[in-house]
Amino acid sequence: MSTDTSAHPRIRSYVLRAGRVGSGQARALAELGPQFMLPYQAETLKLDAVFGRAAPRFLEIGFGMGEGLAEIAAAHPENDYLGVEVHTPGVGALLKQVGERGLTNVRVIQHDAVEVLTHMLDPGSLAGVHIFFPDPWHKKRHHKRRLIQPPLVKLLASRLAPGGYIHLATDWQDYAEQMLAVLSAETQLANTVADYAPRPDTRPLTKFEQRGIRLGHGVWDLVFRRT
Repeated sequence: MSTDTSAHPRIRSYVLRAGRVGSGQARALAELGPQFMLPYQAETLKLDAVFGRAAPRFLEIGFGMGEGLAEIAAAHPENDYLGVEVHTPGVGALLKQVGERGLTNVRVIQHDAVEVLTHMLDPGSLAGVHIFFPDPWHKKRHHKRRLIQPPLVKLLASRLAPGGYIHLATDWQDYAEQMLAVLSAETQLANTVADYAPRPDTRPLTKFEQRGIRLGHGVWDLVFRRT
């Protein structure tokens, strides 16, 4: 099956906003960007060459301000992490964390995740995919903009090695229900539990999530494995 995304128009799941880039973020972009950022290109990445070693590879889509990705990468130096994010302040914030923590196992691509998956990553090249708290597009008329849709999940599953996993998290119940339905319908994937998973220790609690828990908000995790 072709994974060419140019044949049909696609609704993007994000809106680019001109967020303010702080001085520390700007400095990180200038000083660390050349070392840790990868330019988008429509050709497959040689990940062993990119990271300078062979190791399990994990992709995070939409890492926000990067706190969670940096924490995971610091806790698991044996793994390599590729973060994809479109917003410049978040990219700068993650690079700042990379510098402060002395991380060497993180690379960043500032580009549309579907195009990165389609053109830059080989089938079976990932040990895991993380998508934590994607934009819920909570108005019903905007649900078509949600990231977690059948074509993306099929593409994600194709990039996983056998036994690799997709880990999603959301604090919107109706989005959690959609996620569960979409993942359950993908024949390349199997749920690791009956429905929603307990939060794995590998997903750090963000400040936003901690605040939501204090206010009584629910959070739903889903972990599916490639069969």
